[in-house]
Parts: sequence; structure tokens; C-alpha cells
Amino acid sequence: MNISETHVIKDLSQGGFILVLDNGASIDGQAEAMLQALHSRSTGGIKHHLKILKEKGAENFMEQFYVGYGHKSIGDCGSGTVFVEGISMLAAKAIQDWRLYSGQEASTRYVDFSKQKFLDPSKTKKGNEILENWRNFYLEAQKPVQDYLKVQFPRKEKENEEIYEKAIIARAFDITRSFLPAGATTNVAWRMNFRQFADEIMLLRHHPLEEVRDIAEKTEEALGEMYPSSFGHERFSNTERYNKNWMQGNYYYKNDKAKDFSLIYDNVDRNILFNYRNELKDRPMKTELPMAIAECGVVAYEFLLDFGSFRDLQRHRAIAQRMPLLNFDHNFNPWYLDSLPNNLREKTKNFIKSQENKINELKLEETEKQYFIAMGYQVPCRFSSDLKALVYLAELRSTRFVHPTLVKQVLKMIDSMKKLFKKDGLVLHLDDAPNRFDIERGKQDIIEK
Repeated sequence: MNISETHVIKDLSQGGFILVLDNGASIDGQAEAMLQALHSRSTGGIKHHLKILKEKGAENFMEQFYVGYGHKSIGDCGSGTVFVEGISMLAAKAIQDWRLYSGQEASTRYVDFSKQKFLDPSKTKKGNEILENWRNFYLEAQKPVQDYLKVQFPRKEKENEEIYEKAIIARAFDITRSFLPAGATTNVAWRMNFRQFADEIMLLRHHPLEEVRDIAEKTEEALGEMYPSSFGHERFSNTERYNKNWMQGNYYYKNDKAKDFSLIYDNVDRNILFNYRNELKDRPMKTELPMAIAECGVVAYEFLLDFGSFRDLQRHRAIAQRMPLLNFDHNFNPWYLDSLPNNLREKTKNFIKSQENKINELKLEETEKQYFIAMGYQVPCRFSSDLKALVYLAELRSTRFVHPTLVKQVLKMIDSMKKLFKKDGLVLHLDDAPNRFDIERGKQDIIEK
């Protein structure tokens, strides 16, 4: 295979980097966009357009019609892939906080956190000490937690020993990830069309976190080098000012009075929903409701969830979510403490309290303190959704293969949905034992062979 050596790479200020992939295609994203745009305006046919592409190239076309004249839909026709490495969990969530984001993030189960860099915006000895305290506690907890899990869930006679061991390790990681700070670094693959990249970057360059602003600027530079005629849009001062004001003033969601679980509102019109009664009642397992059911309206929920599991909830980009601010308002999720060996629980509580005191002493804005706060702390998750997306979320995130802290809250949501929509014909296909330990989770891996 011919692997291109012309990827565009930009180093990030905190030590990570951006890489825009050059897949070596003779017809790249810009050329694809040009061909599709010509195809929509001419009856000459694709063979004729390919001839024009060969003779004239795509550069001038994209610069003139997409960037220059602002035909944004042309940007939908070309796409690129960006790899972002060495960024915080917070920055990863910011990149993914876009409803048309596509890509993947490294799982905490498959990262060696004995070596992984933790970002310290304070750049102080005290800040580094806090982060290293989390690292050391996380590493020291692995073996005791694994041993405790084996007592709780002994291997059955017919269970494969290797898969069982992997399942135990995965479960231990799911527990101990709660002690990882949000400043722990991760990797993100980010693939979108040109239009979506431009529109999202336009907001990310005004994000409250300096790290994210740096990522946005470097990504735009790198995309501009790879696709010079498709980026470099004019910046309008009024638009930039508006985006800066709301991004830095109202981006993060705080609610210190948030309850454990709440139905915020039910704005579904039952008269319209009646037309979909058969679709609600007769839907087979592993089948989604029709998109048109969104016309009936939306339901909104809010519940407390640890930041680690919020990362899974955020993957459901068909629902409208707020980005929660990670702080101490809602305490450490008790499930993680209850999952520890008895002789480790009290030590853990004392350690967490000590870390809280040290973080509170840092002279930083509350947005920057997030880097030092562990992912086991709870945040208020507020979202609204039409029934199609809500049913998909309910069924996918209530199985034995999903993190227990998220399953617990989704089951409450399911009880609420049944009360709200059972009389309208809603049927849900659910795991009959969502809290059972299943070694099949030990198979959920991607292995290089």
C-alpha cells in the first residue's frame, strides 16, 4: 500500500499535535466537492466534469464558489480527517460537542496512564502534585480492585479463562477511571465535511479553555494547508464578537440545585403522536422509529452522572445536550466508592477530600480547575430529545455492557418514558438483566493481528 508522506502536522502549545490526513487519493476532498457541485448545475454528466477537473483542477473553483461566494452547501460535498493527539478529556468533549461530529476517542480502558501526560494549566508545582497524586492512586488501586472483583464474580466452570480475565480488568478500569483527572490526555479522530469543520471551528476558537482555542486555530491552519482553496473564510467582527460573548459567557452549564433525576418537560403533542401509534407498538427489536416522529415534539430530562459516564452519554448527538461544568457541587459518584474493597473505601474518601482541598487552593478560574478534578465527580446532564433519538438512547444505554452509573440513570428515564407514553403504544426492547456482570465484555476489544 502506498502511504502518503504529505500529511499536514501542527504542534499544539501543550505538547500534542494535529494531523490532517492525506490519504493519497488522486481525487481529494476538494475535487470531490467540485465534481458534485458541477453535477448539480450542469447536464454535461460526470465524464464531462472529470475532464474539466483534469484540465483545470479544483482549486480555483472551490476558492471562488465555496469560500468566495459563500455557497456553503458545496462544503458538504468534500470531507477531511483530522487526528488530534495529546489533548485533555475536556478538549475531546469540546471537539465532540457538535451534532454532526464523526470520529472516535481513545477509551480509558486501553490507555497506559502510568505514562500518559496530564495537562496542568497552572504550570505550578502544586498543580503537578495534584495530578500525580491522582495518577498514583489510580495505578495503586488496580490490583486490589481486580482481586475484589474476582471474589464478587468468580469464574464459572465453563467460562473461558482469558476472556474472564479481560472482563475483570475491563471492569476494574471502569471503576478506577473515576480517579483520573479530566486533564489526562487522550486521542481523537475527527472526520467531517468542510462546511462542518469551518462552522465548528468558528465557535471553538472562542471556547473558554485556552487549550481548545489553540486546537481550533491549529486545525484551521492545517486544513488550510491541506485544502488551501476550501478554508480561510472571511471573519466578520460582529459574528466573532457574538460567538465570543456566548461561548465564554454561557457555554458551560451549571446547576448546583440539580436533582438526582428530573423530567424537565414533556412537549410531545399526543394528537400528532396518535398517527404513529402503530409504529410505536409494532416496532421490532433493533429497529429505529421513523425520523418523521420528531414532528410530535420533544422531552427533556436532567440527571446527575459522573463525568466519566457523561462521555458515553455525549456520544448521542441526535439529542440536544448542554456541556456541564465539572466541579465539586454534586460530589463523587458513590457507585465507585461502593465498588472498592472495604479496606480501601475509607482511605479513598480521605484521599478525595484532601485532593478537593488542594484543588480549591489553586488560583485558577473554575473552567481551568476542571483539569484537576477527577472524572468520578458528578455533573448535571441536561438534554432534550425527540422520541426516535430517546428510544434509541434508552435501549442502547440500558444493557449489561454499559457502565453501571449510566445504566442506573437510563433505567430511571425508561420508567418515566413508560409512564408518559405507554398509553400511546410505546414498546421498548430492553435487556432483561442490565446489571449482570457478563464476561462477554472481555471480548469488546480491537486487537492488532
